[in-house]
Amino acid sequence: MMSLTLTPTPVASTPRAPAPENRRVHRSPRLRVQRTLLTVTVVLIVIVQVYPLLWLFLTSFRTAADFAGGDPFALPREWTLDNYARAFGTGNLLLNIGNSLIVTLGASLLIVVAGMMAAYALQVLGFRLSGFVRALFLLGIIVPVQIALVPLFIDYSQVGLLDTHLSMILPLAAFSLPMGVYLFSSFYEYIPRELYEAASLDGAGPYRIFLQITAPLSVNTIITVVLVNSIFIWNDFIFANTFVLSDGLKTIPLGLQNYIGAMGNTDWTATFAAVCVTVTPLLLVFLVLNKAMIAGLESGATKG
Repeated sequence: MMSLTLTPTPVASTPRAPAPENRRVHRSPRLRVQRTLLTVTVVLIVIVQVYPLLWLFLTSFRTAADFAGGDPFALPREWTLDNYARAFGTGNLLLNIGNSLIVTLGASLLIVVAGMMAAYALQVLGFRLSGFVRALFLLGIIVPVQIALVPLFIDYSQVGLLDTHLSMILPLAAFSLPMGVYLFSSFYEYIPRELYEAASLDGAGPYRIFLQITAPLSVNTIITVVLVNSIFIWNDFIFANTFVLSDGLKTIPLGLQNYIGAMGNTDWTATFAAVCVTVTPLLLVFLVLNKAMIAGLESGATKG
């Protein structure tokens, strides 16, 4: 019985592309320079942003004599908590924080509800002049708040809203609404239309679609809108200084004036302690919700 041996036929080797090692060698110095410059830039930005905050916290633990007689930018020689005791004893710090919290939550609620509904009507439902109305909302971003102070003061005094929480909540929400409408509209633009069409075929009306589909998908955008506007609302001085007349309604920026004594003398260490107390809540909220904020900002820029 004959055995058949098969000899393997040589396979023609396909020419390979030249290894990218040369290109990597040529590009690596440029990449290293770019990464180094990027790292240095980020470090400088972090130092510029973090150093004032770190200096504020460290100075709040310095004694008044150490701050007045020594280098104001040096590390504390003596650590004390007396500044925080004076901060709470000199002014109505807890009352000021409570008023700022009421104003911030009330204005944020109005911004979220009105912004979501306006963006839903403009972007999802649509109508003939929706683009023009959206452009009018965006124009509100460049309107300075100072032009509304005198007319609002006159109107508030006539309708009895002067020296109330609403006198601060309403204008703060109104001037922050354009940015909220823009962020919500940018997010709603990339929600698949098939999702709304399927819900409509199932018999869902616009209100049900808004409550059961659009609102649950907007959680990250809601957090973004609240955080972005809360910083502006929490630190507002101009509306509070114009419309608040009694000490019981003063917010944090107005309450910090209580640390200015006679002849303009200022208890700086107690003031720094009060500022630390008022800044800490915003920092904690931002650190907890920063990932959701970044996701909300990216949702309007990335489809899907």
